[in-house]
Amino acid sequence: MANHKSAEKRIRQTKKRTERNRFYKTRIKNLTKAVKEAVEAGDQVAATLALKNVNKSFHSYSTKGILPKNTAARRVSRLAQLVNTLGTVAA
Repeated sequence: MANHKSAEKRIRQTKKRTERNRFYKTRIKNLTKAVKEAVEAGDQVAATLALKNVNKSFHSYSTKGILPKNTAARRVSRLAQLVNTLGTVAA
């Protein structure tokens, strides 16, 4: 257990950060999953809406410092490619 005031503060900070990080990690996974499920179902409208949501959220997270800028761009790009495959299959 902590013996110093600063160590006790660090423990409190770590708990807050862990909880915050868990929230964002879960959110990122769920947003990504929504796009992938819509693509698997073949629903282009739902996939496009989910992709818009992902784009907005990921870039917002990169602005806040939760995701690195290039990571957000790469993930959105890959999901966009996935959604675009639906358009070519339907056509």
